Amino acid sequence: MNRRSLTMLASAALAAATLGMAAPIAAEEKGQLVYMTPGLDLAFWRYVSEGVKSVAEENGYEFAALDSTNNPQTQLQNAQDAIARGVSGIILSPTDSSTAPTVLDLAKAAGIPVVIADIGTDSGEYVSVIGSDNYEGAYGVGQALSAAMNAAGTQDSTVGIIGISQARLNGQARTKGFKDAMSEGGVTGEAGLQQMQAYTADETFRFTQDMITANPNMGGMFVQTDGPTLGALRAIKAARMDGDVLVAAFDGIPEFVPLLQSSDLVVSGMQQPYLMGVRSAEAMISHLDGGTPEKEITVPILIVTSDNIEEMLPTIKETVFANEVE
Repeated sequence: MNRRSLTMLASAALAAATLGMAAPIAAEEKGQLVYMTPGLDLAFWRYVSEGVKSVAEENGYEFAALDSTNNPQTQLQNAQDAIARGVSGIILSPTDSSTAPTVLDLAKAAGIPVVIADIGTDSGEYVSVIGSDNYEGAYGVGQALSAAMNAAGTQDSTVGIIGISQARLNGQARTKGFKDAMSEGGVTGEAGLQQMQAYTADETFRFTQDMITANPNMGGMFVQTDGPTLGALRAIKAARMDGDVLVAAFDGIPEFVPLLQSSDLVVSGMQQPYLMGVRSAEAMISHLDGGTPEKEITVPILIVTSDNIEEMLPTIKETVFANEVE
């Protein structure tokens, strides 16, 4: 290998170290697309990242994913680092809607376009926002859970919600859609709402234990994202209330498949994160190529229940699980 090749490899290694998950820069690539995510420890954001990456690399762009660890300060530092590197574009899933405008303002000042993937923003300029109809998705989840509770004769029980941050527009929409459907289904008792901070199964385990203790007649629960749902199911099992507290979820992880098949999980409103990442990168590349993508692009939410899981499985494997499941 000649000296020039060694120099190019060293430069690529430096870029990869700076941006965490960056691939080596090839001479023919057009620049770099960065995906800024709240936390890659959550499967949903990892699947979005894979969708962005697939389209970026197909179109000759280098790709990097920057993890904000659910911390607005880390998100700000990631944005500053990406801007300093002179990236071609930023796909942003903000830590919440109130922190997005700061990133958008920084990117605008630097002349770097931003596409927003989910969560939304309170203000600011961006090329396009790709998201799901969280209200309708959560409404569908509420319909399925209320029907199950009515069938079980537990419609007079209370229902608890363990929510994502209600400072996020999507969190607000999930809560409202779910509550509206439950009310229409005749299930009106509430066991309260707890907001996640760590977004872990252990955190939700503790929230669920507290809810069960305070509400011994609780008959239903809605957990507004995927991995933490496992903590709720674990707490219900530990309390020996399997089958007494029916659980509804949002988003999807491979562990949900057998839980839905066994009816341990009644329903999950599954966004299609891989497809969301694909659409986000496509919008960015269209803009960079001189096109005008739609300002708002909606990716449908799949209402997956114990009754339809088998027929939905081929679609789920691709658009939800990013082909990580056999």
